[in-house]
Amino acid sequence: MADSSFDIVSKVERQEVDNAVNQAAKEISQRYDFKGTDASIAWSGEKILMEASGEERVKAILDIFQSKLIKRGISLKSLDAGEPELSGKQYKLFATIEEGISQENAKKVAKIIRDEGPKGVKAQVQGDELRVSSKSRDDLQAVQALLKGKDFDFDVQFANYR
Repeated sequence: MADSSFDIVSKVERQEVDNAVNQAAKEISQRYDFKGTDASIAWSGEKILMEASGEERVKAILDIFQSKLIKRGISLKSLDAGEPELSGKQYKLFATIEEGISQENAKKVAKIIRDEGPKGVKAQVQGDELRVSSKSRDDLQAVQALLKGKDFDFDVQFANYR
């Protein structure tokens, strides 16, 4: 019988992030405390740009955006927000959406699977994802349960379970 396998990935649905940006922009345009402050949130290339007249307002925009991401089922671990910077009269804050598992993080996960997971489970790095394979599907489910119990500083999903 062939080995069963699944992939450990860190992916974000771009359309959901886009919807969260649009919802946050709509809320900012309608909220009374943002009237007359030139507050905005929009895509700027691959980054999300938040602008406002004060540092606290930019942080409030980030808070609104984070709440919209949570409502859309996107983990905040995939959001990398910088610090507010003064640019002329406006404060700007750039945020990026992190995707893919870095080589060092993939090695950490593989080591956890090797050390704490069931025997006979193999983990190999393939680009920005990790393929886990075993003869036993029960072992693969045990690995998934093990990894769900760990608190990584990046978002983890399981895909291509076969």
